[in-house]
Order: sequence, then C-alpha cells, then structure tokens
Amino acid sequence: MPLLSRVVASSLASLAMAGGAFADPPATPAKLKPKQVVIISFDSARDISQWKRSRALAERTGAHFTYFLSCVFLLSPQTRSEYIAPGKSAGKSNIGFAASKQDVADRLEQIRLAASEGHDIGSHGCGHFDGKGWSKADWLSEFGSFQHILENAYAINGIAPEPSGWRAFARHAVVGFRAPYLSTNKALYQALPAAGFQFDASGVSKGPAQPPTSYGITRFSLPQIPEGPKARPVIAMDYNLYVRHSGGFERPSGAAEFAERTYDAFRAAFDRQYQGKRIPLELGFHFTLMNDGAYWNALERFAGEVCAKADVECISFRDYVSRQRAGDRQAAVGG
Repeated sequence: MPLLSRVVASSLASLAMAGGAFADPPATPAKLKPKQVVIISFDSARDISQWKRSRALAERTGAHFTYFLSCVFLLSPQTRSEYIAPGKSAGKSNIGFAASKQDVADRLEQIRLAASEGHDIGSHGCGHFDGKGWSKADWLSEFGSFQHILENAYAINGIAPEPSGWRAFARHAVVGFRAPYLSTNKALYQALPAAGFQFDASGVSKGPAQPPTSYGITRFSLPQIPEGPKARPVIAMDYNLYVRHSGGFERPSGAAEFAERTYDAFRAAFDRQYQGKRIPLELGFHFTLMNDGAYWNALERFAGEVCAKADVECISFRDYVSRQRAGDRQAAVGG
C-alpha cells in the first residue's frame, strides 16, 4: 500500500476508535404536531344549576367554554317588554323569560364568574326566533337588543349593586354569535361585522373543518360525526343526538345506552383528529338535561379524559380566534 494511503487509513481507523468519525448523523427531528383543539359550547345558558355544573367541569379539567347567551333570560316577567324582536310586539319570545328578578340576579352572577374564570360569553340573540327571513336591519336590531339588555341588565331589573366594570365587559367582551336553530342567511353575514363580531358558530360541516375567515368573521361549523351501530352521521350537538336517539321525546330508560353511544361517537371523532390532522373538534350542548342527562354525562366523561392531556387544549371560540389573529399579525410582521 502506498505510504499516503497507509497514513490516511491509519488516521481514519484512529478516529473511528476514538468514537466519532463514522457515527450516524443526528436524526432529523420529527415534525411536531400541533395540540389537538376541542371547542365545547353551550346554547341559551339558562339553568343556574347547569352554569355551576359546567364551571365545575372546567375547573376539574382545565377547559374553557363558550356560553352563547339568550338575552331574554336577563329579563324577568316584569321587565320582558324591554325586548322587541324583529316583526314582533314587545315582550315576545320563543323560549320565555327569566323566572324572576332573583333568577336574573343569579344568572348575572354566573355570567360574571364565568367571565372572570376565562370563559367566553357569546350571543345567541334574544328570543330564539328563526332569522332566515330577516334583513340586515333585522339582524342589527336583534344584536342591538342583546347589547342593550346585557349592558343594562342590572338597571333594567332594579338589581343592586351593579358590579364595577360590568358595562365595559358588556360592551367589549361579546365577540361571537351562534344563530338559533343554526339558521342563517346572507343578511346575517352582512350584519355580523357591522355589529362588531369576530366569529360566527352557526355552520354545519360534513366533518371537522378548519374555520375560514371572510370579511373579518371567522366561521365555525359543528361537524357531522359517525354515531351508533350503523355509524350514521349526526351533528355533534346534544339536541341532534336527542332526536336521533328518542325522536325528540324523553326516554329516561335508555339514558345509559344513549350516554354510551354519545361518548363513543365523541371519542371516535376526537381520536380520528388526534391521530390524524388535528383539525379542531367542535361539540355543542344546551343547558337542558335531555334523556335524563345522558348527553351531559357523556360530555363530562369525554372532557375528563381528553381535556387534561398535555397535547390537547379545550378552549373557547374566542381564544381560538384570538390566537389565530395573533399568528396572522406575527406572520405579517415577520414576512
């Protein structure tokens, strides 16, 4: 072997024995998945017991929820005439009003506590009317009623003292909307930005979908998820499951079965995203305990399992939108 070759070979052998020359190169780090987002919301937000139960669930799991409030529940029978729905006379509502002045006071306290705990208070309008035939002016009238009643709820009902900062909260904290019956039209999406909203959660999609933003409004959709023995799609909301399971009538004898089916559907939809693309999963509920509380029982089991995971975040619509918009601004600055 020529002298030069022997020297090179000897040098390489020495380096190899020293432990570094032919070591494998560092592995390329695996691309980290984003955290799985779960967004849980409640419509109408009436019963005080369910306010307390949902807040307790959040405390146990670290979740933050969105509460879509119907403002008629901030009016007592004596103050109901403060609300005038589009095309209706004063004091009309599809879902009634609060039971009493004390009921209003208790609900206002729950709203205040939930907001202080980091939850999102959204608008579900007021009287739960179907607005698919409303004009932009009608929608703006409904939004104006919501704003007026929320901001002045203490004064309207003669409840004292009004908490410090309440009116500022009422003016600025509510940035999202969900239409009653998930019923929308073109006029709604013209009215939402004009009324200062940032997001709408009235859509329905074939499955979990990334929410697009158009004209300043981020549009969320409740997904259809497979459910039951035949895995037929159903909107991921307790009322739709209630209709699926018992035709919209109470059947408490089937509560355990319905809760199990609901949990299985939620968990399968979650696992599909968690193990896959990690598209946000949205689940909707009401404060009504349908089929003997089957759907809330399933929710508590589900949230207790997934919301505590290190790579899962159960957050509100508002927080999701805030993060997305902060990311957009950062990208614009960096780019």
